[in-house]
Amino acid sequence: MKKIFITLLLISSVAVAFFAFKPKKQKKPNIVFIMSDDHAYQAISAYDKRLTQTPNIDRIANEGMLFTNACVTNSICAPSRAVILTGKHSHINGKIDNYFPFDSTNITFPQILQANGYQTAMFGKLHFGNNPKGFDEFQILPDQGDYYNPDIITKKEGKKKLLGYVTDIITDLTINWLKNERDEDKPFFLAYLHKAPHREWLPAERHFKEYLNKTFPEPATLFDNYEGRGRASKEAEMNLLTHMNWAGDSKVFPENMQKLGIKESHPYDIRFYNSTVGRMNPEQRKTWDEAYGKMNEEFVKKFPSMSEKEKMQWRYQRYMQDYLGCIASVDEGVGQVLDFLKQNNLEENTIVVYTSDQGFYLGEHGWFDKRFIFDESFKTPLLVKWPTAIKPGTKNTQMVQNLDFAQTFLEAAGIKAPSDMQGESLIPIFKGNGKNFRDAAYYHYYEYPSVHMVKRHYGIVTEKYKLIHFYYDIDEWELYDRTNDKNEMKNVYNDPKYAAVKKELHQKLAQLRIKYKDSETLDKKYIEKYKELEANGKIFR
Repeated sequence: MKKIFITLLLISSVAVAFFAFKPKKQKKPNIVFIMSDDHAYQAISAYDKRLTQTPNIDRIANEGMLFTNACVTNSICAPSRAVILTGKHSHINGKIDNYFPFDSTNITFPQILQANGYQTAMFGKLHFGNNPKGFDEFQILPDQGDYYNPDIITKKEGKKKLLGYVTDIITDLTINWLKNERDEDKPFFLAYLHKAPHREWLPAERHFKEYLNKTFPEPATLFDNYEGRGRASKEAEMNLLTHMNWAGDSKVFPENMQKLGIKESHPYDIRFYNSTVGRMNPEQRKTWDEAYGKMNEEFVKKFPSMSEKEKMQWRYQRYMQDYLGCIASVDEGVGQVLDFLKQNNLEENTIVVYTSDQGFYLGEHGWFDKRFIFDESFKTPLLVKWPTAIKPGTKNTQMVQNLDFAQTFLEAAGIKAPSDMQGESLIPIFKGNGKNFRDAAYYHYYEYPSVHMVKRHYGIVTEKYKLIHFYYDIDEWELYDRTNDKNEMKNVYNDPKYAAVKKELHQKLAQLRIKYKDSETLDKKYIEKYKELEANGKIFR
């Protein structure tokens, strides 16, 4: 009898232990989405160590996955953000350029996350709309925002001015929310969105002297003459020497421009400069004048004897000093956020994404800015870490796009994506199962004629080739061999050796246009609407 009692006692103890230690249901992951503005992949040391070091952004790659072939659907600020939020191409969500309004009937993925129990917050640069949908809390810059002492639009207090440097302010707002306003009982989606390194490139005061004393290697194509390519490359207005502003971009003081007989590259050049320094407090202005004053003194002495080549080289160095100086602060801020996640036991169950709204030219082909389907503009940095799903230190070469983020985040949260989203979830790639993910990416750029005068074009990009159709005031096709012509210097569209490739790409491009519901009819529709805006003086040049 005693043995039976002991046996029953043991059985009941095991049963109690089993139910008491039943594994908890896996929590939905938090998501921290970090996006900077115009951050070229070439300016992240995880991709290329020649220009700068970004140790904190690199941490995401070291602890997760680095995408070497990530790209955008439309390389321009507001449209890229609209694609990310909606998971739909520009011609579907309506935000084809920086002028067309965003169709507010679009459902965004933060709305869906919020409706499914996520706490949501956005800090930094959205660029369009002052009341982002689907966010419990937001503090955003109006339009482009300012680098120094920026205005901020808040959900609770309206518009206010904050003192300091914009990158630091956005970081502080982000960490304050994580520390003091986050509901610990809910998973969260946090959008941490930097203005930097958007033009005109204005570093934090602490980085002035450091970067003004740096020299950077020139790109091999700095003095490209566009031989062998069509009108689009030859007529674009993005040249460092002839189209970059002297005061606003290169920080040549207006009085020195007058002294040297340098004319404004753009009618708003000096106005932009005065607007920038006009926002500074006396302490900030003193630091500015000391740092850039010394540079101006040296420039005034050199300029009269400089050749056109030397002027181009000087402008490239000035560009890199300020552009990379902006990125230094972004990297510092990313490090602070990563440290907070680690120190507060949030790291293990949090997806961290670092990306940019598109790529950017850093002197390649003599250019700055973006817009083209060519690699420096088309490709974007993408680094993702998720400890429970991604093996540290992995690389991926597949054609992923910003179109894919919405469906990725929804699947990670266990939510079925709407059927009208056009991307593909990256979750299989994270887990090492995405072999047949996407064999070609579709691209379409619309903002022409306008600032920088990059012609309208659409195209298809595979890992090996790129087929482009430039249209509107021309009808030209270009074909590039991405394997044998990495700098995209030679259009081989009419080369007989590529006849079979050309035929196949034309067929695939036609199929993609159908798949994504783009067409000549839509092209004409948007052209007519654009002409109306132009006639009403709404287009900036």
